[in-house]
Amino acid sequence: MTDIEDQVTRIQQAWRRERPDLDVTPIGTIGRLHRLALALTEELVAVYRAHGLSEGDFDVMAALRRSGDPYEASPTDLAASTMITSGGMSKRIDRLEGAGLVTRRVGSGDARGRVIALTAEGKALIDAAFADHVANEQRLLAMVPSSERAALEATLAGWLAHFEARD
Repeated sequence: MTDIEDQVTRIQQAWRRERPDLDVTPIGTIGRLHRLALALTEELVAVYRAHGLSEGDFDVMAALRRSGDPYEASPTDLAASTMITSGGMSKRIDRLEGAGLVTRRVGSGDARGRVIALTAEGKALIDAAFADHVANEQRLLAMVPSSERAALEATLAGWLAHFEARD
């Protein structure tokens, strides 16, 4: 049990009092991860907003940017990369295209297929937003002692692998 007195500790204490027959130890880890994920998302989204982007916009543009020159992909590949539905991807692409950040064109070899590409303006925006994003993540991770970061990453990677293997 942790010596940290936080909301999760108080919840665990209340459950231990009310349900001493149950081991509520997992609430300490899962509850804190859940609360931390919510807090981190707020911190990340603030950076995206500062660049005029939503979280979804950032995800699409980042997927295009990390695909390498010529910074393009099919909507299907983007949907898979960002783990959203094709309908949700279409809405994001429409919004980004309307803002002049991506273009949509017919793919070569199949007139039904489309290719989404970053515009020069889109590339400049995602490069600036990503630099700020990485700096923000470094700031947030600095709250964890440097001696614990590698172990934390390894633990989370191993745990996440169990869930991703089920997909």
